[in-house]
Amino acid sequence: MSKNILVTGGCGFIGSHFVRYLLKNNSDVTVFNLDNLSYAGDTERLKDIESDGRYHFIKADLRNEEQVKKVFSEKIDIVVNFAAESHVDNSIEEPIVFGEVNVVGTLNLLNIARQKGIEKFIHISTDEVYGEIEEGRFTEDSALVPNSPYSASKAAADLFVKACIRTYDLPAIIIRPSNNYGPWQYPEKFIPVVIHNALNDKKVPVYAQGLNKREWLYVEDCAAGVNTVLERGEIGKIYNLGSGTERKNIDLAKQMLDILGKSHELIEFVKDRPGHDFRYALDSSAIAELGFKPQVDFNEGITRTVSWYKDNAKWVEGKLKG
Repeated sequence: MSKNILVTGGCGFIGSHFVRYLLKNNSDVTVFNLDNLSYAGDTERLKDIESDGRYHFIKADLRNEEQVKKVFSEKIDIVVNFAAESHVDNSIEEPIVFGEVNVVGTLNLLNIARQKGIEKFIHISTDEVYGEIEEGRFTEDSALVPNSPYSASKAAADLFVKACIRTYDLPAIIIRPSNNYGPWQYPEKFIPVVIHNALNDKKVPVYAQGLNKREWLYVEDCAAGVNTVLERGEIGKIYNLGSGTERKNIDLAKQMLDILGKSHELIEFVKDRPGHDFRYALDSSAIAELGFKPQVDFNEGITRTVSWYKDNAKWVEGKLKG
């Protein structure tokens, strides 16, 4: 049976990969992409599927109730909510914006979705809601201890999703991915910054001494993981979505410089950002039980990513100038 799927934030980095994944792997879906085209959203990411009759773009803002209700004038079966402000540094400068978009926007979407009686609501969260962990890995039952305005806004959104599950029997599931990387990531994030600066022989900024660790997941694997939960996840549950692959920021920066044939002397240690979490790591055994396993080895993925940014330097330059 054909399904109408609403993807919010589908012109963003991860959302656009998920939209493409849905259309590539499902012949019986129609995808409605709601995006407000903020600075980090770009229709260019989905140029190759614009002519697909199963794809429909709608410019709208989750904070605007009337705009969202208009989207639901279509029969929407499933909602997958990627829409969010996501850059931690920006959240430190403008925390209210993050509260408005990530909390109020999500609550607005939840409220309308439950009124419309949708079949399933998939909410995309982040591993950052757990805070930092020195040893071991976060499970889905770990406490939420967010340390930045960004992660606090995402944790608040998670709590509203959980409240809607309990209070209204909303058929929702929460997914908490680890750090994503890959083609089309907006050039404010660590990996694109390193690649762009190195290509232009500029200093590569690394916070503190670069000892912070992150778990990295290739974006196409993330899309596949979200689809796995969409198809086989249990209503009311939370699923961590990681790769098990960790890297220190300094080691990752050096690896990208090596791929580009650039000197490590380009690395410049800069003042650490406030509240910087030291390490994230996820126990992703629950999603593995659904049959999900990442397919892209980190070394292969980072090589692909560096190559993509080399080949698409004009897109990056356009974003930086814009």
